[in-house]
Amino acid sequence: MTTWRVDAASPIRHASAMRVPVFVSVPSNLSPTQAAAHGLVESLLTANGLEPRTLGRSDYALTFPLREVYAIARHCSGGVILGFEQLRVSKGIRRPGTAEETTVADVPMPTPWNHLEAGILFGLGLPLLIFREPGVSGGIFDPGTSGSFIHPMPSPESNAHDVNQLIQQWRSAVHEHYYRDTRG
Repeated sequence: MTTWRVDAASPIRHASAMRVPVFVSVPSNLSPTQAAAHGLVESLLTANGLEPRTLGRSDYALTFPLREVYAIARHCSGGVILGFEQLRVSKGIRRPGTAEETTVADVPMPTPWNHLEAGILFGLGLPLLIFREPGVSGGIFDPGTSGSFIHPMPSPESNAHDVNQLIQQWRSAVHEHYYRDTRG
């Protein structure tokens, strides 16, 4: 086994066996900080013997994108949702015209594809690992929506060892799915 170091304090073991495919829901365009978090997560997935699959990064659409997401996800045994801010609503009205109408400001929103892809992954019965940036909420990022805990997005200050432990815990559910999968 080769030892990989994600940071100086966190030795990670690289599995040389066949990698188990997992779908990663991540926007195409990321800020430098977001790209660093994405890179950390993907390097830890790979170091744990998993193969990250993403439409527009590792895989490209032959048909329309939503069908391609489904096709890729059908061959995966887990899903990672990375809720990065992709839109900031500087001022808006939530639930307009209802008794619950409120004015909101500086609301970060993820890509809508996070919700679409998470719904497909959930519908396929795949174990989910969900990360979100501060303030990102709604849909898959609401606690209790999927039965999965919502984790803070790793940052440059994150301890790679702690993030790796989350991935290792989730990986056991991914492996369980992979080895019992009977979808054919």
